[in-house]
Amino acid sequence: MKHARIAYDGAIHHAVEQDGRLLLDDGRSVSQDAVVWLPPLKPVAQARTILALGLNYADHAKELDFKAPDEPLVFVKGEASLLGHRAFTRRPPEVTFMHYECELAVVIGQAARRVRRDDAHDFVAGYTVANDYAIRDYLENWYRPNLRVKNRDTCTPIGPWLVDAADLPSLASLKLQTTVNGKVTQSGNTGDMIFDVPFLIEYFSSFMTLQPGDLILTGTPDGVVDCQPGDVIVTEIEGIGALQNTIVSWPHPTH
Repeated sequence: MKHARIAYDGAIHHAVEQDGRLLLDDGRSVSQDAVVWLPPLKPVAQARTILALGLNYADHAKELDFKAPDEPLVFVKGEASLLGHRAFTRRPPEVTFMHYECELAVVIGQAARRVRRDDAHDFVAGYTVANDYAIRDYLENWYRPNLRVKNRDTCTPIGPWLVDAADLPSLASLKLQTTVNGKVTQSGNTGDMIFDVPFLIEYFSSFMTLQPGDLILTGTPDGVVDCQPGDVIVTEIEGIGALQNTIVSWPHPTH
């Protein structure tokens, strides 16, 4: 089942996809164009941990002229970076290279501590699409992206759907694609991940407890290009959905 979290008629609702429309919990059926899309995540009692992978696709590592990592390269993001489908991401005026990253995002469903990879699927609530923008101007080290590169307000669109884990039992070969203004600029496959989802859950849970609602962003394939104000970016993953986002100018200082 495809779940969504939306704002409609002055309130926030849970909804599910039904025949191309949104079925609200109160029984109303509304058009997808009539709502404001929010990140498809339930509110959590504690701070949500967002773990993001760098260089987790061999072709992307090669694109950047890096050796594939021997263990996961991880950075942490704050929840303020998240926004929903059809929302707007701000590009600072002085930057010269800002690019999308189409990523499979894993939503943890129950507390996970010392999980074996064979059991990892039991701890996943579902999957969604993330677009993890990066601003290369601020990059000091590909292996350790600093905060201004990755942890920026409005720079991690996510959604539109949260797909139940039971409805997507295999992640072995899902197609990923990004278009900029309708032109395909990125194409990949989850089968090319260096560290797959079961490995990552086993790895993270070996030294920290993953909590319900935590996110793991699993990296991006090669094919990133600079995005300018006005560009419409669609990041899509087979079986999960197509996430639309638009770049806008940000006139405020960034320093």
